[in-house]
Amino acid sequence: MEVSNKENEEQIGTEVTPNYRNFPMVPRVIFGNGCFNQLGEILLPKRKSVEAPIIFLIDDVFEGTSLISRVPLFPNDQIIFISAEEEPKTDQVDILVKQVRSEFKELPLGIVGIGGGTLLDLAKAVAIMLNNKGKSEEYQGWDLVKKPSIYHVGIPTISGTGAEVSRTTVLLGPEKKLGINSDYTTFDQVILDPDLTKGVPKEQWFYTGMDCYIHCVESLNGTFLNAFSQSYGEKALELCKDVFLEDLEESESRDKLMMASWHGGMSIAYSQVGVAHAMSYGLSYLLGVRHGIGNCLVFQYLEEFYPEGVALFNKMIEKHNISLPKGVCSDLTDSDFDIMINVALSLEPLWENALGAEWEKHISPEKLKSIYQKI
Repeated sequence: MEVSNKENEEQIGTEVTPNYRNFPMVPRVIFGNGCFNQLGEILLPKRKSVEAPIIFLIDDVFEGTSLISRVPLFPNDQIIFISAEEEPKTDQVDILVKQVRSEFKELPLGIVGIGGGTLLDLAKAVAIMLNNKGKSEEYQGWDLVKKPSIYHVGIPTISGTGAEVSRTTVLLGPEKKLGINSDYTTFDQVILDPDLTKGVPKEQWFYTGMDCYIHCVESLNGTFLNAFSQSYGEKALELCKDVFLEDLEESESRDKLMMASWHGGMSIAYSQVGVAHAMSYGLSYLLGVRHGIGNCLVFQYLEEFYPEGVALFNKMIEKHNISLPKGVCSDLTDSDFDIMINVALSLEPLWENALGAEWEKHISPEKLKSIYQKI
C-alpha cells in the first residue's frame, strides 16, 4: 500500500526544529597499553614531502627518558620540549609558530602534542595558527577560526583534562583566559595509551582527575544538558567514582581514568562547564594557578550550586589525604579581586549553563568576591 507524501508529512511531523550545532569529533582514536608504539605507522601516510617536517611538542619532564627514543623521527622532524609548569599562553603559541615558520621552508606535515592538558592545548593552538593569519589572541572566543588547522595528533600522558577530545584550546591571553573554541581545534588523531600515565605524582593525578569529575558535575547540572551530553557525563562520573572512591588495581585505575577523561570531555560538546571553571579562570589569569588545582580550590566552596557534587568531592579528598592550599587569595587587593571577577564573569556561556538565561540576576561581583576570599 502506497502512502502519499502528505500522509508521510503527517507521520513524521512538519514542525520547525531549532538549528542544532554540528560538532566535530576526533575521527581516529587508538586505545590500549603500548599503542604509542604505533605512532610511526599512524604518521607514515602523512609523510608526503621529504622537506616538510613533523613537529613534536613534548612535556620537558620526558627529556632524557626512554619515551623520547620511541618517538618515530625522520631527518627533518623536530622535537620541541616545553615546560608545563605554567598555563599555556597566547604569546607562547605565537613564538612557537614563528619559530617553526622561520626554520622550515615548507609547512609542517603535522603537529604532535605529547603531555598533559598544557601540551595538548599548545599543539592544537599551534596547528591552528600555522594555517591562520594574525595572533592567537585574536581567535580566543567561539568560532573565530576561518581556515582548517594542519594535521595534529594528541597523546595524553595524564588523564582528566579532556583536552584530547575537546574542540577548545584554553590559553592565557593579555586580557583574558579563554579558549580558541572552533570546529578546527579538535585533534585529527588521538593515541590513548594508559602506560604513558604511569608514575604521575599523586597530587597531580588527583587534581587533574578532579578536572574531569568537575566537568561531569557542571555538565550534568547545567541548563544546556541534553541526552547526548548526559550519556557521556554519566559514564564519566561513574568511572570517576570507581577511580577515586574504590580500591582498584593501578592498571585498572589508569584505564578507567583515561576513559573518564575522554567521556568527560565529550560531555561538554553539546553542553558547557560552569561556576568552578569560570572562577578558576580568574585564579589562573591573575595568579597563574594551574587549572586542575584551581578548579578544586573553587569547587570546595560551591555547595550552594552543586551540593551533591561537593559532598562527594569531600569524600574523595579525605580518601586520598589531599590537603588543598590555603590563603591563596589572602594578600590580594580589591583591584586584584576585581580582575579575577571580571575574567570569570566574561565567560557568559559557562554562567548561562550553570544558572540559566537570566544568570546575571543570580550572581554578582560581591558573591564571587566572597568565594574568592575563602580560598
